[in-house]
Amino acid sequence: MTIALFLEQLLNGVQLGVTLFLMAAGLTLIFGVMGLINLAHGSLFMVGGFVCAAIAAATGSFWLGLAASLVAAAALGAIVEIVVIRRLYDRDHLDQVLATFALVLMFSEGVRFLFGSFPLYLDPPAILAGPVMLPGGLPYPAFRLAIIVAGVLIAIGLGLLISRTRLGMQIRAGESDREMIAALGVDIRFLYTVVFALGAALAGFAGAMIGALQSVQVGMGEPVLILAFVVIVIGGIGSIRGALVASLIVGLVDTMGRFLLPSLLSGIMEASAARGIGSAIASMLIYLLMAVVLVFKPKGLFPANA
Repeated sequence: MTIALFLEQLLNGVQLGVTLFLMAAGLTLIFGVMGLINLAHGSLFMVGGFVCAAIAAATGSFWLGLAASLVAAAALGAIVEIVVIRRLYDRDHLDQVLATFALVLMFSEGVRFLFGSFPLYLDPPAILAGPVMLPGGLPYPAFRLAIIVAGVLIAIGLGLLISRTRLGMQIRAGESDREMIAALGVDIRFLYTVVFALGAALAGFAGAMIGALQSVQVGMGEPVLILAFVVIVIGGIGSIRGALVASLIVGLVDTMGRFLLPSLLSGIMEASAARGIGSAIASMLIYLLMAVVLVFKPKGLFPANA
């Protein structure tokens, strides 16, 4: 193992964490403000990837595809909130789970009908196609670095939105007492639609960016959704800061665990067994981490109302 390889995997962990943050930030806002368990959030991630791939293939421009993924995911999120989700706010969580799971099935079949069952491939823009040299002479893929930078900028923007704007004040108040802000004249339905559309746009953006690293295919959002739920449980429901910190922790633990454990176990067992057992243990690490956090911090590391 070389230092360069170790640092590369460390950056890969940060990139995974930033991607999880883009998913978890919208999900934690929706859950914190609306009290809604939205299993369809991963489908919006998938839609963003497919729209970006389709538009980029039609126009030859990744940037047009990226913009289209944001618009499409936000518009679809607003439509879903108005048509379906709005009827679930006064229902219990089981009804929300069943309804949003039905949306997952509908989106999956809809995407399969429109784009087919075969994966689509999305190339990163030419300016970000090669590696860049980091300090110390470490080459690193420019597109992965761009994801990290974009995620950091979005985190700063969300932080400013929540803490410095009137909309952010309404979102914070909605997390604490939605009935009171409705009584004070805030259009709670419009607020919910905006929050849901914002969360959907973040998920679509994440899907488009990840689509350039791997194939875009039906069902690609479900594994990321599971990790996003782990993130918001660790970070604290409704907390953007918690989502950011927990996303980075989960990304680093998952990536470095998969990288280091097989190497460590190879010293005491055969290489093939070490790879299998190491990968299996690594896949459990984030869930063990979640369990430990819940034992000592049942509301997460940074609960929104703390």
